Amino acid sequence: MEMKKRITLELRNRAPEKVTELVLDNCRSSNGEIEGLNDSFKELEFLSMANVELTSLAKLPTLSKLRKLELSDNIISGGLEVLAERCPNLTYLNLSGNKIKDLGTVEALQNLKNLKSLDLFNCEITNLEDYRDSIFELLQQITYLDGFDQEDNEAPDSEDDDDEEGDEDDDDEDEDEAGPPGEYEEEDDEDDGGSDLGEGEEEEEVGLSYLMKEEIQDEDDDDDYVEEGGDEEEEAEGIRGEKRKREPEDEGEEEDD
Repeated sequence: MEMKKRITLELRNRAPEKVTELVLDNCRSSNGEIEGLNDSFKELEFLSMANVELTSLAKLPTLSKLRKLELSDNIISGGLEVLAERCPNLTYLNLSGNKIKDLGTVEALQNLKNLKSLDLFNCEITNLEDYRDSIFELLQQITYLDGFDQEDNEAPDSEDDDDEEGDEDDDDEDEDEAGPPGEYEEEDDEDDGGSDLGEGEEEEEVGLSYLMKEEIQDEDDDDDYVEEGGDEEEEAEGIRGEKRKREPEDEGEEEDD
């Protein structure tokens, strides 16, 4: 696909000034030059044109907000001074896999004052003796070359940096939501007081229920006593009745005698 058509496809009906990231990898440039990219992409911060057969950056538009530029696996051999003129705020530049052979070509990057990371991996220049020391001496503004600093410490992944920033923002939001610690302590004290009161009320309820149970049991005992007393009285009345029956009988026997 031609670069111009690819740009139209990547826009997805958006206006160029609304686009901040643009990936044009593996499309075809026009005679080795940039085509379809213009100054209207003024908000662009990330641009990737890897493996598009670029030989020249002469038609690169002015992109003052561009911070990351991917130009790996092309046929670029010079003309890097255009980058400082058109993209002065670049912090990351990937030129790996191009035709850069000598330090004189890279010297044009000295004017990129904000450049922190440069990648020249798989370029012929990496075969020079003391290549790394020479680049760090020539471009003193950079921190990482081919993914490592002067002490061979690996560069952090850009996604990890974003995650860390996101975590810091989340922590700040959590602290804001948490509020002053004093408020929570007062609430805890109130909750503790409420729980103490609740325990006291429970104890009173238990004591009342116990007393009520005892009173009910006493009433049951009284009822049992009354019932037992009634049974005894009935037995006594029965005995008296028998005695009354026997007395007339005894009197009748005496008269017969």
